[in-house]
Amino acid sequence: MESLLKRCFFPVLRKLEQKAKHLTGSAFIVISPYRLRYFALVIPAALFVVSQRGDGFILGATKLEDLQTPLIQRFYNDLLKPKKPGVSPLSPKTVRCIHGIFHSALSKAVQVGLIRTNPSDACELPRAVRKEIVPLEDEQITQFLKAIEGHTHEYLYKIALFTGMREGEVLGLTWDCIDFKRGTLVIRRQLVRERQKGGEYHFSTPKNGKMRVIVLAPTVIELFKAQRAKQALMMMDAGKNWESHNLIFTNPTGGYLSYRTVYDCFKRVVKKLGLPNTRFHDLRHTYAVAAIKSGDDIKTVQENLGHATAAFTLDVYGHVTDQMKHVSANRMEAFISSVSC
Repeated sequence: MESLLKRCFFPVLRKLEQKAKHLTGSAFIVISPYRLRYFALVIPAALFVVSQRGDGFILGATKLEDLQTPLIQRFYNDLLKPKKPGVSPLSPKTVRCIHGIFHSALSKAVQVGLIRTNPSDACELPRAVRKEIVPLEDEQITQFLKAIEGHTHEYLYKIALFTGMREGEVLGLTWDCIDFKRGTLVIRRQLVRERQKGGEYHFSTPKNGKMRVIVLAPTVIELFKAQRAKQALMMMDAGKNWESHNLIFTNPTGGYLSYRTVYDCFKRVVKKLGLPNTRFHDLRHTYAVAAIKSGDDIKTVQENLGHATAAFTLDVYGHVTDQMKHVSANRMEAFISSVSC
C-alpha cells in the first residue's frame, strides 16, 4: 500500500495542488484517512481508474461552493463517452462506483456544514446491466477436470472451482492461511497488481473488506497437500534463486504468479473444450450454482463466497433457487402419485 501511495496517490495530489494555487478558502472534504482543501478523489482504487484518463485527477481545482450538479453530470457523461481521443470509456458499473465515492465525500461535507446540499444527489446514473452468469454444466465440469490433469496450474484451477474463491484471493493465499488439522482456510487478502504498465504487485483486503473462513472438502485439502509437495520440488529446482514469500501458488522461482499467465492458460484450456467465452470467474459461478443445487442454504453460500449480504447472493443466483422449486414441486407430484389410490 505504501508503494501504491507513493507511485500514484501523492503525485496526483501534488499535481492538483499546483493547479489549485489560485484558489482561496479553507473548504475541504474529509475522506478518511486523508484531509484535502480541494475536491479530489482520494480512494486509491478509484483514483487508479481516473488517473489513467490524462491529467490525473477528476474535476481539477474546484471549490466546494462551485461544485454543481451539471459539472458532475458532465464528468460522468465524459467517463461513459470520452471526448478525448484514445481514452477508453468506463463501464456503467464503474461510473456508479465512482459516483458512490463522490456522494459519500459530499455527504460528509454537508454533515460538517461546508455545503448545504449534496450536488451529486440529482445526477442521473447509467444503468448497470448485470452480465448473465454462465456456469459450467456437470458434463462440462467433467471435461474441464480431465483437460487440466497434469497441467501446470491443475491444483490452482481445481481449488478455485471447488471453493469459489476469486482469482486474486487464490493467488494471494499463503501457507499460514490453511489449517490442515481443522480443514479450514482463512481468506484475509488478495493479490492485486497496479493497473499500469510495469505495475507492482501488492496485497489488499478481499473485495468486501472482510476476511472469511471456509471449511474445505477433504478432496480440496488433498489438493493443497499435493500443491505443497509440488512446491517442494520447485524449491529444490530453483535453489538459491527461490523467493520466499510463503505463497501457495507461485512462479517457478517462488515469486508472484501473474494474473495474465493464469488467465491465458485457462483460456487455452476452455477454448480446446469448445468453450471460448468461459472466463476464470465462471469457476466461481459454477461453485455457487453447484453448492445451491447440492442443498446449501443461501446464507452459507454467501459467507463462503464473501458476498456482503445474502440478498446480493440471492439476487445473483436466484434463478437457480427458482429452478429448484420446480424440481421440488415435481418430486412432490411424484410422491402424491405414489401414495394416491
